[in-house]
Amino acid sequence: MSEMWTGEKVRLRGVEPEDWAGFKDLAQHTIDARNADLVEPPRSDASFRSWTAERAVRPPGGAAFRLVIEVLADRAFAGAVTVGETDSRAGRFRTGIEIARDHRRRGYAAEATELLLTYMFAEQRHNKCEVEVYAFNDASLGLYRKLGFVEEGRLRQHEFFAGGHHDVVLLGITAAEYWATRRQPSVR
Repeated sequence: MSEMWTGEKVRLRGVEPEDWAGFKDLAQHTIDARNADLVEPPRSDASFRSWTAERAVRPPGGAAFRLVIEVLADRAFAGAVTVGETDSRAGRFRTGIEIARDHRRRGYAAEATELLLTYMFAEQRHNKCEVEVYAFNDASLGLYRKLGFVEEGRLRQHEFFAGGHHDVVLLGITAAEYWATRRQPSVR
């Protein structure tokens, strides 16, 4: 696997059929602003197996994709990072991240996001990344701010979740802002 996809703690890799249990865990313990309106009854293991198997055979890359975050030390499933809502004409995309409960607060989310941003800015030549975060999700807001994202707006009472309406914070980072604090990849 290319060094571009590997950091000091984690590597990003494609979805494999055996990742179904990790995705089931994420579905049970993740607050995901992108899916807030899709709270569903519990799903069967077979449903997760089928969903994961279908994603495992999708071609890599494209305008929207999902990668597994794997811990280098023990190859454990730590979560997933996604790219979506890609606008190649404008040069922007959206990303999201989910970290399994047992793997939070270890720096995996930050490193996985940086690996993804490096790919999208250096190899795909995008100019801007955007994220949407629930206003009450202090951990995610802190993560993105630490990485250099800037708050660009707030959608008041925008999402319904857990019996109430919640604000969504819009954050963004440009390629120039990202590279201002990081070394660009070299050909060596």
